[in-house]
Amino acid sequence: MKSENIDALWSHLHWLTVLRQQGSFTAAAARLGVSKAAMSQRIAELERAAGVPLVQRTTRSVRLTEAGERLVDGTRGAFDQIRDSFDGVRDLAAEPQGLLRVTAPVAFARQQLVPRLPAFLQAHPQVRLELDMSDRLRSLAMEGFDLAVRHTAAAPETHVAWMLAPTRSVLVASRAYLRRRGTPRAPTDLAAHDCLFYPRPQETPAWAFINAADGERVTIPIAGPFSANNSEVLRDAAIGGVGIALLPDFSAQSALQGSELVEVLPGWRNVDAFGEQLFAIRPYSPQVPRGVAAFVAFLRQAFAQGFSA
Repeated sequence: MKSENIDALWSHLHWLTVLRQQGSFTAAAARLGVSKAAMSQRIAELERAAGVPLVQRTTRSVRLTEAGERLVDGTRGAFDQIRDSFDGVRDLAAEPQGLLRVTAPVAFARQQLVPRLPAFLQAHPQVRLELDMSDRLRSLAMEGFDLAVRHTAAAPETHVAWMLAPTRSVLVASRAYLRRRGTPRAPTDLAAHDCLFYPRPQETPAWAFINAADGERVTIPIAGPFSANNSEVLRDAAIGGVGIALLPDFSAQSALQGSELVEVLPGWRNVDAFGEQLFAIRPYSPQVPRGVAAFVAFLRQAFAQGFSA
């Protein structure tokens, strides 16, 4: 690459970085707000200047070559510094502004987060919020997210975290199911019931409980006709009388208050199924963008009194 060409290729290098993050020309172009044709042209120009292929193209995906990976790894730190510097300058403005990319679990986002968002957007009209609803744990830095909302036992030490609210898991069933099958009096009774559970890869389905009175811990293998990786779906199946479901409290609360579901084994606390705290998490950086700080402050205030029904 000739030195006189380098200055004209800074944006090309950044686009290559985004291409690796997104994994396809279509997704990278959407992330940058450009056309797929423009994206492809920039990468081709960069390859001509470098004199070696930087991208392996297939019909289904895009992968960087060894040269492309080395180029991205060598320039990523510089682009991170540029982004942080620009965020610091932008945050000198009186009002938060710009794009804020947030990822959150599907059920929590639908039930608790989305209903609160209009108040935040009205208070900060110069902020554009992009919400990714996914139960998959995202790589925030690699996928370009500013913030993640997650319920977990502990926040990762490599990230900055703000605790938003405590959460707990509740065992629930419909009155119709309990009339038909009986009400469990102890965790061991669950072996004779239809249990609705969140599947965990490579794990035999089981629920663990601690007795609130004496601290006794038991783990019970469970089985049932239905499992799903979404607590809203499990809640609705329990409401329909399919079985006994284990849910995060924010998914169960409205159905409990509306008497569609009742709590089962209230004297026993479930452990290990879902996280016990709700966190806002972001990758570490010396400065917190004003928009991120404003959104975190909003979330902490919104959930200070717990979850809404």
